[in-house]
Amino acid sequence: MNAQAEPLRISLLALPQTTPAAVYGLFEVLSAVGSIWDRLTGQQTRARRISTEIVAGRKEAFTCAIGTPIQPHATFADTKSTDVVIVTDLALPLDGDAAGGWTDEMAWVRAQLDAGATICSVCTGSIFLAEAGLLDGKDAASHWIAADIFRDRYPRVKFRPERIVCDMDPEGRLITTGGASSWEDLALHLIARYSGKEEAARIAKVFLLGDRSDGQLPFAAMAKPRRHEDAAIGNCQVWIADNYAAANPVTRMVAESGLPERTFKRRFKAATGYTPVDYVQSLRIEEAKQMLEATTEATDAIAETVGYEDPAFFRRLFRRHTGITPAQYRQRFRMRRP
Repeated sequence: MNAQAEPLRISLLALPQTTPAAVYGLFEVLSAVGSIWDRLTGQQTRARRISTEIVAGRKEAFTCAIGTPIQPHATFADTKSTDVVIVTDLALPLDGDAAGGWTDEMAWVRAQLDAGATICSVCTGSIFLAEAGLLDGKDAASHWIAADIFRDRYPRVKFRPERIVCDMDPEGRLITTGGASSWEDLALHLIARYSGKEEAARIAKVFLLGDRSDGQLPFAAMAKPRRHEDAAIGNCQVWIADNYAAANPVTRMVAESGLPERTFKRRFKAATGYTPVDYVQSLRIEEAKQMLEATTEATDAIAETVGYEDPAFFRRLFRRHTGITPAQYRQRFRMRRP
């Protein structure tokens, strides 16, 4: 993805029935694309950034369906064009008339679709799209509790209660998701599409999006290196970044530093927060994680590439760092890529 491209513009449509979790969750996560990984880890990325705004009929703050204030950034008149519109989940009655007098909002969304925008919904936000006639003849997801509403009020929509992300529109410009928390899946889906699969994986790690049954370790990455003034140790960090797979790396860093071994180890820990061995192992595991995400190379081959001749030792070390096996790690972070 071209980091120099214009930021993708995503508009979150706020309605009187909007609930706040998805609006503010999407705003925070999407606004972090292309910047937060660099800040936290110091690793430079080239992901296309996303400009996110909350759009409503009026710019004044209003109280949403569950009593939380929502402050729009722009009105429909301010937003003549956008790249993506997201209608988040809505607090609607389960019987009777689900529509909420959305004439202006539906006209604006239709205009954006006609102009080439991708239109998305989270959970019961798909009822808005169905009311606007945008889902007729199409597959669509929503919360499972909305099945009766779709059956009775929108019979032309092919309701798919089993889907989390339903991106089955032939042109790829209508995306619906099921369940209130499915905004997380939609966020990663859009990030992968517009800013790259690698950035989607990074954002999942930062915000711990996905299966958390194994705790935080599977999401963790090596933190941004500390700032320090120890030039000898800094030179060793530069050397090891390019030579982490070398044999006897700590011995070679000691030689590179020109310091006595005990002095080197003491100064290395003081400067970086790591022992030299832990630092090398962390670098190697980070490289192995990237290879597991981005390639189909066998685990034993990856172990050798990053500096471990004993695959069993590598697997034990990997599990100690991440809480899961290399195979589990690959399955988790490759599966969440569209």
